Amino acid sequence: MKERFVKYGVLVLSIGFIVGGVYRNEVKVVFNKAINICLECIGIG
Repeated sequence: MKERFVKYGVLVLSIGFIVGGVYRNEVKVVFNKAINICLECIGIG
């Protein structure tokens, strides 16, 4: 029972963080950072 509560609690918490990030327009920031890291690894940037 406790494991089930922890599992679903973490799921709900993670969904909440994702929704909060989308609401604050953090998606653009994350994508920009990901693009910059990828370009640096390839050696283009």
